[in-house]
Amino acid sequence: MDAERLQAQNRLLIRQRVRLMVNQYEVHAETPDGGEGELLAFAQQKRLAFKEQVTLYADDSKTRPILGFKARKRIDLASAYDITDANGQPIGVFRKDFKKSLIASTWHLEQPGLGVTTGSERNKFVAVLRRLWNFIPYAENLPFAWPYHFDFHAGDQVVFSVEKKFGLRDRYVVDIKDPRLDRRLVVAQAVALDALQSR
Repeated sequence: MDAERLQAQNRLLIRQRVRLMVNQYEVHAETPDGGEGELLAFAQQKRLAFKEQVTLYADDSKTRPILGFKARKRIDLASAYDITDANGQPIGVFRKDFKKSLIASTWHLEQPGLGVTTGSERNKFVAVLRRLWNFIPYAENLPFAWPYHFDFHAGDQVVFSVEKKFGLRDRYVVDIKDPRLDRRLVVAQAVALDALQSR
């Protein structure tokens, strides 16, 4: 992934790959006709890890790490996640707001120099339905993905949004409104919305 090319993107398309022991995500630019363009990043997360960690690579060969995020604490529902660049230097933080997330999932993303953006599910009715669905035995094993739409605000302005599309496989559209946002942080948060949503 070329950092300048990524920073120029205003819309990203993310697709989850189905694998047995890991969660994998492809991050693509969008083509003019709305399809998937070049691969900008590839993310991988081991399932059932005691301390959540996700690494993003330049491509699916996984030879060049470009970004990562890791939980500060083990199995903590309100833990913060540090986002680091390819050299391990901190570039941001996100965390789930556990109390507010009981009704509608809520996340806070911090970017140095820009402050905190807060994202929550737009449709509270769908948020409740998704929670009820999780109580159905074996529902999580069905090839079905409930849609959701997160809007991240800085003050009263939407700075980016993440929409999970309805379908058999997890697909996301990420719209970025604020040119100051570090796209690396947006990608990390968008992947986390899926990878960590049930935490």
